[in-house]
Amino acid sequence: MPEFDVHEHRHALKQLRDTGETSLWENREGLACPACGEPFDRLFTTTKPSTRFPENDGSRFCLVRDDDAVHLFRH
Repeated sequence: MPEFDVHEHRHALKQLRDTGETSLWENREGLACPACGEPFDRLFTTTKPSTRFPENDGSRFCLVRDDDAVHLFRH
């Protein structure tokens, strides 16, 4: 199973929002998505059991779940 450690890649990410249970990051260095291998634009991470997302603007999403969180990558 692919994993993604935000702290390991912190140097390449800019944190845009953090609520304690969710965080939003901008990919500033073209990191590859662990699900598909392509660069992603934004990373949403949550430890909440459920999250409501705003209406999709036509972007593609990849999802990776590990032991600690769910990671949503927007392309």
